[in-house]
Amino acid sequence: MVSDVRPGITGGAAPSAAPSSTSSSALSAATPVTFGGLFGWLHPAAGRRGVVLCGAHGFEQLAAHRPWRALAEGLAAAGCPTLRFDYPGEGDSGDASDAGEVRVETCVAAIGQAVRFLREATGVTEVVLVGLRLGANLAVLATQAEPVDRLVLLAPAATGRAYLREMRLRARTVGGVAEGPGPVQTQTQTQAQASNSLSVGGFRLGPAFLADLQNLDASAIVRPPAPQVLLLASETKALAARLTALGSEVEAGPFPGLAALIGDPIFAEIPDAAFARVTAFAAAGMTRTEPAVPLRLAPARLDGPGWTEAPVRFHPDLFGIRCSPRRREPDAPTVLFVSTGMTVHSGWGRQTTDLARSLAADGVPSLRFDLAGIGDSGDRPDARKPPFAPDGFEDIRRALDAVAETGSRVVLVGNCSGAYAAFQALCRDARVDGALLINLYCFDWDPGQDVDAVIRQVFGSTSTYAALLTRGATWRRLLSGQIRVGAIGATLARRGLATALRRLRRLVKPVSPGGSAARRVARLRRRGATIRLIYSAGDPGLAALRRHLGRSPGRADRRLGAPVTIVPDIDHNFSSAEAQALLGRHLREVLRAVQDAPRPDSVPAPRPLDPRAVARVVLGRA
Repeated sequence: MVSDVRPGITGGAAPSAAPSSTSSSALSAATPVTFGGLFGWLHPAAGRRGVVLCGAHGFEQLAAHRPWRALAEGLAAAGCPTLRFDYPGEGDSGDASDAGEVRVETCVAAIGQAVRFLREATGVTEVVLVGLRLGANLAVLATQAEPVDRLVLLAPAATGRAYLREMRLRARTVGGVAEGPGPVQTQTQTQAQASNSLSVGGFRLGPAFLADLQNLDASAIVRPPAPQVLLLASETKALAARLTALGSEVEAGPFPGLAALIGDPIFAEIPDAAFARVTAFAAAGMTRTEPAVPLRLAPARLDGPGWTEAPVRFHPDLFGIRCSPRRREPDAPTVLFVSTGMTVHSGWGRQTTDLARSLAADGVPSLRFDLAGIGDSGDRPDARKPPFAPDGFEDIRRALDAVAETGSRVVLVGNCSGAYAAFQALCRDARVDGALLINLYCFDWDPGQDVDAVIRQVFGSTSTYAALLTRGATWRRLLSGQIRVGAIGATLARRGLATALRRLRRLVKPVSPGGSAARRVARLRRRGATIRLIYSAGDPGLAALRRHLGRSPGRADRRLGAPVTIVPDIDHNFSSAEAQALLGRHLREVLRAVQDAPRPDSVPAPRPLDPRAVARVVLGRA
């Protein structure tokens, strides 16, 4: 059963008198909210001091999403009603403008909106702002127009120029190849740099936003940002001195665990010591009320050109966003976007949100959701990481239950581990009519493999090194001794031996009870399902494709009933605007193929076989 989650706030009225609950479960249950075109989560509590979390920007917040949620939960448990939200143009919030151009002032204004919403929705009398990285710089600016009582700055950039230098370095390393140069820049990327724009992990910083950042300076404020400030960073002296001179009481210290917090969504870790210090600072001396001030919230909903979005919860702790078209195309399938790695449902570079809204404008509904253990869904019972979990397809089945009420056909979309879970669900559930599988790493996961070890392949795959060796710069590094050939050879040898042992184990005990990948694909085609595979050139998943569906040219195409698409000069996450447009075109082709296929219940039943003919076939005399 699916329920539209209760969020948003109705107009500007004060909270109404409504029944309240003092149970721990009621006080700790986060509620999706929408306000002023923004999407967020309100974590209720009984204190009169509230907290607004101002997250990092773009890729850094994508990595920090789940730890940031843990901080919100910890603050609420300490008694502080806490609001976390997505900036305009990020996550599940609306776009900044029709042109989609985000400005620093737009993000600062969003923080002011969040503060006013928190006051109005919860009745708090004091507000604490907590800003992470660029969010800390934005929070400082927001205090100049929206006074707050306390301010927490977590690793703010000294200046906007310093922040940009870091982001330009990250743009070259995020999604790159370890121990070797990153992917060759496409013409579009070169033009983007020439036009003074920047893409970090698929998140684009436009020319206007970059120009704003050039002039950003955390110390260039004229009034104290808050009476009390907590500053945690590797370098605090200069900023702490400036804030003290302005009249703030400043508590400063290091920020251990920052790199693990914002480094990569798959390996993000909660900086327990730093977050405990933040919680203690935010809640110190706070006044509590019992029971908690009741919330007056309307159902969360965002509207855009051709689309409407609402949050949903199902079974019972999975979370997603239902994106509905204003005018649905007749017989349009519903698209289920499956989580990739540990990436939240909005997608790498916010691509899933953008694609869902684009589809809705064309009349196609969708549900983007988090598998258990990812984003805003609950934890997995076994506490393991979700990528390549042997039961990950069960969450997709639960999502299928959630959209079954529409009666429409269903198409799955997933990348890498998400493509793996989608393939498993496609084979097991006849309600799935098609799938677009992007960089499918494997058809079956060998439980003997270590997920972290596979993801953390220090030296990349054999095909990666083969590609690197075609480049002159790589040869120069080899000759100069900068690349450790012996270590690479030993690593590849161990990997080859491990692969051979896994294949031997599969012969003795097959990983999948459904037979070989080729047999399952054949059954899917007989069922009428549409399957499309697309890879970035050199992706490690191509090895599994060739091993299971055919090494000879065209063999996999014939088995799938459609060509396998291999795209050059594209990163694993299809981050660029070009790559996203390409995925959109391929997905629409899958949707058309599914729409054109006859429904299983409309296919004429086969005529009964002549028993004599059956006997001839069994006896080999046909």
